[in-house]
Amino acid sequence: MDLVGFERQADNMTASFIEKIQQKKLVIGVLGIGYVGLPLIVAFAEAGFKTWGFDLNSRTVAQLCGGQSHIGDVASERIQLLQDRGVFDATTDFTRLRECDVAIICVPTPLTETRDPDLTAVRGAAAAIAQSLHEGQLVILESTTYPGTTAEVVRPLLEAQGLTAGQDFFLAFSPERIDPGNKTFPINKVPKVVGGFSPPCLQVARALYDSIVEETVPVSSTQAAELTKLLENIFRSVNIALVNEMALLCDRMNIDVWEVIDAASTKPYGFTRFLPGPGLGGHCIPVDPFYLSWKARQHDFQTHFIELAGEINRAMPHHVVEKIARALNDDGKPIKGTTIALLGMSYKANIGDCRESPSLRVAELLLERGACLCYNDPYVPTVKVSGDAFESQALEEIYQADCVVLLTDHQDYEFDHIASTTRLIVDTRNAFKNVSTPAARIVKL
Repeated sequence: MDLVGFERQADNMTASFIEKIQQKKLVIGVLGIGYVGLPLIVAFAEAGFKTWGFDLNSRTVAQLCGGQSHIGDVASERIQLLQDRGVFDATTDFTRLRECDVAIICVPTPLTETRDPDLTAVRGAAAAIAQSLHEGQLVILESTTYPGTTAEVVRPLLEAQGLTAGQDFFLAFSPERIDPGNKTFPINKVPKVVGGFSPPCLQVARALYDSIVEETVPVSSTQAAELTKLLENIFRSVNIALVNEMALLCDRMNIDVWEVIDAASTKPYGFTRFLPGPGLGGHCIPVDPFYLSWKARQHDFQTHFIELAGEINRAMPHHVVEKIARALNDDGKPIKGTTIALLGMSYKANIGDCRESPSLRVAELLLERGACLCYNDPYVPTVKVSGDAFESQALEEIYQADCVVLLTDHQDYEFDHIASTTRLIVDTRNAFKNVSTPAARIVKL
């Protein structure tokens, strides 16, 4: 077939695909049914598309098939309703991808022990899709990764069966922008960045997302879309590191960093408010910047800001433990053998996600120094620290500790009551700033 023939074939395939979108005749498969995949599945299913969720975790699949959600942002009632309507199901059988017109990869992209990208799950998902890949299918990678992954890693795996991206099937990258627990910006309210391997790939991927979000933002390539997501997270990482470093300096200078931030925030332009804390957590910000650092080294480029920000943020749990040690020392107590209670184990308020949570690192460091540790978290019933299992304790038991450390400021906590009941509080979130006449001695970050 000559070039004109290929172009005509691509045009026909594109037009046919977009028509299926408009008529809601597509079957959409989402690989990975976690914090990213499940909300995406629900968005497409509620828009009228038949949607399949694929996952290796048989327990998660069984739970969803029983109408029960495992993600706090997605109510079980929505899952059950979609199943009753026949537009959603979940499976561990990846051969059923052959029934799908769209395959979207939403799997984890962690770091190795040496802080290099670990694309094991992405490669596995791409290989599974390749086994059932057919002409006219659209494959989209949403997992956060370094620029070039879609074209250099995913595409060869898909093309191994003989089909060609941009000619026989569509390929795109659209970074997930899920913020767990954020009710202000659900998936349909957040603009969707889309990059295609070719113009037709971009066209069909954008048309697909247009059916579930209010705005799509097209970019020139999959690489540009991949880098967009990294820049978003690096921006937060670097600025959080800056304010964390300010907190360390203010502690040394005996200045209230929270007062300084509040004052600076009154400037109506040129200042963005970031807050210090016990460290970074979650599936994105502590991890994603190092994907770009790794890729930059391949281009003989050193990402100084990214590396320095990572060092500062990773040091914050150590600073918290030192604050605890100094606070206890003022009471004539050591860390070793002293009962220390942690409030909040998840990485952010009002969710149960403990991935990369700095609370876990604080707990590890305290155990290493011989503390008698307990915790309370209304969203995290059990947690493992240094191989040992802990259960969330009732607040009444927490109040009896020699020191209470506020790590995650869940809305469930009544800070006035805590301050009137406990002896010593180390507050890493400035949550007790408005407490009046506390009985406890409160030490800020």
